[in-house]
Order: sequence, then C-alpha cells, then structure tokens
Amino acid sequence: MDNHRVAPRHRVLKAGSIEFNGGVIDCTVRNISDTGAQLEVATPLGIPDSFWLVIAGSQTPRHCRVAWRNEKRIGVAFD
Repeated sequence: MDNHRVAPRHRVLKAGSIEFNGGVIDCTVRNISDTGAQLEVATPLGIPDSFWLVIAGSQTPRHCRVAWRNEKRIGVAFD
C-alpha cells in the first residue's frame, strides 16, 4: 500500500491527552509525523474538531484539527 502523506508517519505507542475548554480525554498516540498523528480513543463522541494534544514526555502541546474519525481512532493534522 502506497503512503501518499506529505511527511512519513512513525509508529509509536505513547500516552496522550486531548485537551479542550477545560475538558481532558485520555488517548494513545499510535503514529505520528511532523504534520499529524493517529490517536486511539475509547470513543470519538464529544471530541471537538480542534483541540490541544499533550503527549507524555513532550513539553510542547500541539494544536490539532480532526481530519477523520472512526469507531476508535482519530486522524489529526497539526496546525
């Protein structure tokens, strides 16, 4: 399968949190690149179209916008 992404994604398994308007939802970062990431969540319901992603071990939150959603995963692009 060809990967037509702007930046190659790297598989990871890191804890993260989705933060928005005072709310926090835990997630797992499954893959990441310079331009975006794939997040695993219990459910995508209630997650807004844009939010801050905080990855364990990283000192800088990344602002994200949702590119796609399915039952347990969300694809995001970094702003």
